[in-house]
Amino acid sequence: MSISNLLKPEVIAVIGASDRPGFSRSTCKNLLYTEDPRRVYFINPKKDELYGKKCYNSLSELPESPDLVILCVNAGLVPQMLREAAAVGCRSSVVYASGYAETGSDEGKKLEKELVDLCDELDMLLMGPNCAGYINFIDNVYAFGLEVDKAERTGRVGLISQSGQVGLNAVDMEHMDYSYIISAGNSSVVSMEEYFDYLVDDPDTAVVSLYLEGVKRPKDFVKVLEKAAKKKKPVVILKTGRSEKGSQIASSHTGSLSGADKVFDAMFRKYGVIRVSDMEELLSISQMFSILDKLPEGPNLCVMCLSGGETAISADFGEEVGLHYPVFSPETLEKIKGLLPSYSTPNNPLDTTATLAHDPEGYANLIKTVMGDPQINMVVCGFTPHPTLDNDVTMHIAQGLVKSKENNGAKPVMMMPFMECSRAPEIRNLLRDAGIPILPTSTYGFKLIKHLADFVTYHCMEKESACGPSDESLTGKPLKYLSEFESKKKLAEWGIPSAESRLVNTQEELKTAVEELGFPLVAKICSADILHKTDIGGVRLGIRDMAGAEAAFTEILKSAAKHCPDADIEGVLFQKMVDKGLEIIIGVKNDPQLGPAVMCGLGGVFVELFKDVALCPAPISRKEATDMVLSLQSAKLITGYRGSAPLDLEALVDVIVKVGEMAKDQKNSLVEMDINPLFVYEDGVCAVDAVLAYAE
Repeated sequence: MSISNLLKPEVIAVIGASDRPGFSRSTCKNLLYTEDPRRVYFINPKKDELYGKKCYNSLSELPESPDLVILCVNAGLVPQMLREAAAVGCRSSVVYASGYAETGSDEGKKLEKELVDLCDELDMLLMGPNCAGYINFIDNVYAFGLEVDKAERTGRVGLISQSGQVGLNAVDMEHMDYSYIISAGNSSVVSMEEYFDYLVDDPDTAVVSLYLEGVKRPKDFVKVLEKAAKKKKPVVILKTGRSEKGSQIASSHTGSLSGADKVFDAMFRKYGVIRVSDMEELLSISQMFSILDKLPEGPNLCVMCLSGGETAISADFGEEVGLHYPVFSPETLEKIKGLLPSYSTPNNPLDTTATLAHDPEGYANLIKTVMGDPQINMVVCGFTPHPTLDNDVTMHIAQGLVKSKENNGAKPVMMMPFMECSRAPEIRNLLRDAGIPILPTSTYGFKLIKHLADFVTYHCMEKESACGPSDESLTGKPLKYLSEFESKKKLAEWGIPSAESRLVNTQEELKTAVEELGFPLVAKICSADILHKTDIGGVRLGIRDMAGAEAAFTEILKSAAKHCPDADIEGVLFQKMVDKGLEIIIGVKNDPQLGPAVMCGLGGVFVELFKDVALCPAPISRKEATDMVLSLQSAKLITGYRGSAPLDLEALVDVIVKVGEMAKDQKNSLVEMDINPLFVYEDGVCAVDAVLAYAE
C-alpha cells in the first residue's frame, strides 16, 4: 500500500478528541485548517461537540469511512482502536502514544513488536508511535499533535524529523515554506526510509531535508540516497551522533579513524548529500534550494556589494570556504566600467559603490552584465535589507534584483545580508516569487553557497554503488586476525604487491630464505596474536649478513616468548628490505550499518598523529579513488612538492580500487584491514606490512 494513503487522506477521524491541553486538543484545532473540515470527525463518547463540530461515540457511527485515524489515546488502548479502524475500512493511522521501544525497556520493545505485528495483520499503515504527526501543506492536512498557526506556507521543502520539537520549531520559522513536515517518531511500521523515498519521488518537493538521529533500515536508506543522486534532487541532512564516545574502538588504525559517524559522512559524500551542522543551516539551505528557479551550471560566482567593506568581507569568507571568484573577461570589465563611476575599480568580488542604490534599472543592468560573463555561473548581491518598506534603497535593490531576472537566460541570483535583521514579508515574497532566495548572514551564507557549488559539480555516474552491509550481522562475533604472512597472501590474490618474504621456523629454513632473498633483510615476528610487533621487540631492520640473520631469528623468538608467552607463533618472517617510499595507509572498516568503507591516508607512525585520511564506501571507482588521494592534506607529497618528482598516483589508485573490490567481495566476513605502510614510489607501490581480521 502506498504511503500516499497516509499522507494524503480526504477523510480524517480523531479518536480521543479533547479540549484539554495536549496532543489531542492541538490536533483537533489544527485539523480545522483542513481544506474541507466537514470531512474531519471527532470521536469522544463523553462530549456532544468540540470546537463547533459534533462528536461521535465510535468510528462505526461516522457517515463515511475515514482514510486516516489519529489516535490520541494511551498505548494500552491503541491495539483496540486500530482493530476498530480496520473494521470500518481504514488502513492508515497516526499514533502519538509513547512507552514503546524508545524507553529501552524490554516491556517497551515487546509492546512495539506487538504493534508492528498487529499492523501487519491488519494491513495498516502507521506513523509513529511516539511521534508528533505531520503537516501536508500541499493539501492542507494538519495531522499534527503540536498546535500551530495556519499560514500560507506552501513551498517545496520536505522535512522529515525524528524529533517532534524540531518539527514544531521548523513550523514556527515564518520565512520557511514547506511541502511536508513529518515527525516520524519510532517509525516502527512505516519507516523513516519510506517517507524519505516518498519525498524524493514527490513532484511537489524540490529538496528533502532530514533531522536524523539514526537509521533502522540502512540498505533502504542507501538505496534512497542513490535514487536522489540519480534524480539530482538535493538532500540535506542534519545527523546527530558525531561523538565516538561509548563506541567500541577497533584495534586497527583504520578502526580508530573510521568510526560510525565518519562512515555516514563518507556515504553522504558518495551520494552528494549536503550534511549540515545545525538547524539554522538545515533550514536555510533547504529554503535556498526550494526558491531558486534554476540551479547554476557551475560553481563560479560573483558577489556584488554596495561598499568596499562588504566586498572585502566577501573576498575573505569566500576564500575560507573554498569558493572561486573568476576574473572578469576584458569585455565584461569594459561594460562594467561604463555602468559604474570612474573612481570604481571593478574586480570580483565587485564593489558597485552606492551609486546605483536608487536606480533599479541601472542595478538590474549591472547584474545582467555580470551574468553575461561566460565565467560566471551565479550572482550573489550583498545587501542588508531594512525591515521597513519606507526605505527606498531596500525596495530599489529588490526591484533591481527582480528586473535582472526578466531575461529568460538569466543565471541564478541570491541576496545575502551582512547583518541579521528582520525580513519585511513584502520584500521576501517579492524576491521569492522571482526565484531569488535571501540567504542568512555571511558566516552561514557563504557555507550555503559552497554547498550549492559542490552540489552542482557532483556527478553520480562517476561513483560506484555502495555494496551495503553484510547479509548477516557481524556484530558481536569473535575476530580472527591473520598474521602478516597470511594477510599478504590474501592481498596477493587481489594483485596487491608486497615485499618478497619467507616464513622461517628452523636454522635450515633460515639458510634457504637468505639464499633466495639476499641482503639486506628485515625480520619480524609472525603471529596473529601479536599485532604491534615493534612494541615487544619483534622487529629487526637492516640485516646484512648471515650472522645478523641468525641473531635476529634467535632474539625475536626469545623476545616474543618473554612478552607474549601465550601467543601462537607461526615463525619469523624474513622480508627483502625494500627502498623507503612515501608511507601511505590503506584500510577497510566494515561498518555494521552501512557496510565496508575504504580508508587511505598518510601512513606509518604519523597516521594517528596527523589523522590525514579519506574514507569512501566500497566499491570505489578510479575517479573516487583519485579524489580520495587528492583530498589529503599530504597530497602534494604524491603529486610533487618543491621540486620533488611526482609519485605513481595511478599505482596507488589501482591498489585502492582493488581493496574496494576485495571489501565488497568479502563484506560478509572481512571486518577490518590495515595495509600500513604501503610504500609509494615514482614507479610502483609495495605493501610492507598488513593485517586482516575476519569474523569467525
